[in-house]
Amino acid sequence: MKPIPYGRQSIDAEDIAAVTEVLQDDFLTQGPRIANFEEKFAEYIGTPHAVAVSNGTAALHLAVMALGLQPGQKVITTPITFAASANCVRYEGGEVHFADIDPETALLDPKAVRKLLEAAPMGTYKGLIPVDFAGYPTDLVAFRELADEFNLWLLEDACHAPGGSFTDAQGVNHRCGDSSLADAAIFSFHPVKHIACGEGGMVTMASAELADSVSRLRTHGITKDPAQMQENHGGWYYEMVDLGYNYRLTDMQAALGITQLAKAEAGLARRREIAQLYDTTFAEVAAVRPLQGHLGHAYHLYVIRVADRKGLYDHLRSKNIYSQVHYEPVHLQPYYRQFGWKSGDLPLAEAYYEQCLSLPMYPTLTAEEQAYVIQSVMEYVGG
Repeated sequence: MKPIPYGRQSIDAEDIAAVTEVLQDDFLTQGPRIANFEEKFAEYIGTPHAVAVSNGTAALHLAVMALGLQPGQKVITTPITFAASANCVRYEGGEVHFADIDPETALLDPKAVRKLLEAAPMGTYKGLIPVDFAGYPTDLVAFRELADEFNLWLLEDACHAPGGSFTDAQGVNHRCGDSSLADAAIFSFHPVKHIACGEGGMVTMASAELADSVSRLRTHGITKDPAQMQENHGGWYYEMVDLGYNYRLTDMQAALGITQLAKAEAGLARRREIAQLYDTTFAEVAAVRPLQGHLGHAYHLYVIRVADRKGLYDHLRSKNIYSQVHYEPVHLQPYYRQFGWKSGDLPLAEAYYEQCLSLPMYPTLTAEEQAYVIQSVMEYVGG
């Protein structure tokens, strides 16, 4: 059996042709395909505005900048995420505070966040960054209520969940990143994600003012809009009105994003088929406990929990199956330990980490390959 990774991109002839067309055109970057990709992505998510940037980390950084994060301000996020969800706060000199997770979903627990907020004077915290971990939509209704009650901005990290959705108590369906609840949301187009651009990211929001700010900040804080400039010397003239960054997406990446987006729903459906077979198979296996599922789950990852995670990981590698661990708790990384975080601070997140393992999950995973993965898991756990 050839190597089976935990995730991989799917690139076809249509994708290659779209990128080749850009290489033969006038614009390799800052051209018309950027706006086209933004428009199509906003329509797919169901949000008024989308701004394309160089990667998901850049999306997080620009979003917290545009939301007004200041040095010393405190922001709450989850320890079970990629480090960028927390690092974006540190880039602006903010302080990161972690709250524990719901052990059944590995998502940031609104109850744990409320406990943290209520234990501090009003105004101590300025923002919340919940994460749609593995593709499971986070409880944005609960987090919106907390944000309104404690005067916080709310940023949804939806990197794992384009196309994911949930239905609220009033029967309203929300797509991850639709910005009807969060002030902004961010996405990643890393190769293992649903939409692969090589690298790339997107910020979605309802506010035109916020969209303008992110658009300007991704290009060094520069504008050519006469309404935003103090002077205007002619058609060549621009002004730098903010300290921004070079966080632009290229037209080559945008072209790939457009063709990938057109196949996103088919890829999502296939991910759910793969998850359903895993669910059905492991339902009667006490030694294997998948994370809780959901009808609107986007299944970037399929995570199981097993008592001997290292043993199963090594067994699968011996079978050419490259599972992965998502994630080492961010608060226990050496960088964050310097701020006083230590083992035992977030027991549910730490217990989750000791047992979690991500099995192969991507649309081009064949039935034969998935059967081989399942067989190899069963060999080890004795199912």
